[in-house]
Amino acid sequence: MKITKKHLASLLFLFTAFVPSISFAQSGEINGANTAWILTSTALVLFMTIPGLSLFYGGLVRTKNVLSILMQCFTITIMISVIWLLVGYSIAFGPSESPYWGGLSKALFNGVVVGSVSGDIPETVFAAFQMTFAIITPALIVGAFAERMKFSSMMLFCGLWSVLVYFPVANWVWGGGWLGQMGLIDFAGGTVVHVTAGVAALVTAVMLGQRKGFLTSAMVPHNMTMTVTGAGMLWVGWFGFNAGSALAADGNAGMALIVTHLSASAGALTWMTIEWIKFGKPSALGAVTGMVAGLATITPASGSVGPAGALLVGISAGFVCYFATIYLKNKLKIDDSLDVFPVHGVGGILGTLLAGILISKNLGVFSGNGYAEGMTMGSQTLVQITGILAVGVYTAILTIVILKIVGAVTSGLRVSDEQEQIGCDITDHDEKGYSM
Repeated sequence: MKITKKHLASLLFLFTAFVPSISFAQSGEINGANTAWILTSTALVLFMTIPGLSLFYGGLVRTKNVLSILMQCFTITIMISVIWLLVGYSIAFGPSESPYWGGLSKALFNGVVVGSVSGDIPETVFAAFQMTFAIITPALIVGAFAERMKFSSMMLFCGLWSVLVYFPVANWVWGGGWLGQMGLIDFAGGTVVHVTAGVAALVTAVMLGQRKGFLTSAMVPHNMTMTVTGAGMLWVGWFGFNAGSALAADGNAGMALIVTHLSASAGALTWMTIEWIKFGKPSALGAVTGMVAGLATITPASGSVGPAGALLVGISAGFVCYFATIYLKNKLKIDDSLDVFPVHGVGGILGTLLAGILISKNLGVFSGNGYAEGMTMGSQTLVQITGILAVGVYTAILTIVILKIVGAVTSGLRVSDEQEQIGCDITDHDEKGYSM
């Protein structure tokens, strides 16, 4: 058969239609598989906040405050997304020479265009993925002041806190800042997310004071079905949180996923077992709280430990976080409404420490992927402690300052006694979560 110019044109069309993805991947600029996975992970992490965390927290409060909790998680998502565009991404991941913040050169996503690349994925995808972390971190703090902070105070606090605490700390650890340069192991947010949120939660709970009737009247969750549903969403979304932090569809992501699941399972089982021994029955609340403790604790170590190490992390999380919760409420009498500090703060601290230990290849079945060149267990643990202390102290100081400023601007952080009695659904939003 004679090959004509028309045949050649048809073959060329077919070639260009099916081959570009192959030739483009070979250029080393964009990896399609990695991009698809991070796009998926971005959706999963956003799913953790709305609806996951919203439902988890919403079921734990009393009926008169359920809508206010859902509203707070929802509006934090909206507000932080805009702030991330304005300055957040630039402060956290801008190309600044400072080891403490990223500068403002990428404000308003300056330079983040269709063709810009971060590693081997589009920078737009990387920026969106990191935005979801910036969203869920202040949303976690909501659980500490649930049922008693004014909506206006909450909005102003979370906005300022993200700019002054979360964005700089993200730069310190992930954006090329000083803790990252020291070699701090924090794969997916032990310090950046859980220590910052946990410490801020503790400070806020202390400064706001107890809810009326704390420890003297029952404040039981109004809808455990809602809470367990939200917990399941958190569990699924956490795969994007941890496995997505590999920023690639590879073996590291696979290992992060399996250790995340195992730690969550071990944390839930441990918490249930303690309750079973102490009270004769395990509770649904204990199971989901232990699960979240296991997830929070494995987060910094999810890129470092193997499956057996994850089992140890989860058991440690269930045990330590359980007794931290009891001690905070019953001994210190601090009304951290939904146990943010003992679960996320303590879990983040514990996981960050264990990441520096279990990364060792010399621990037999618990082996991790090994220390960086020149690091030992002692030196790595010292770096981990430095990171925990630096982030914890910085967060505590800035949180106190921000709360003082917000209290002055909004004429007080708390709703009035009368408003607290009525419930924040009516007083803040003139609506009810339920109409029955």
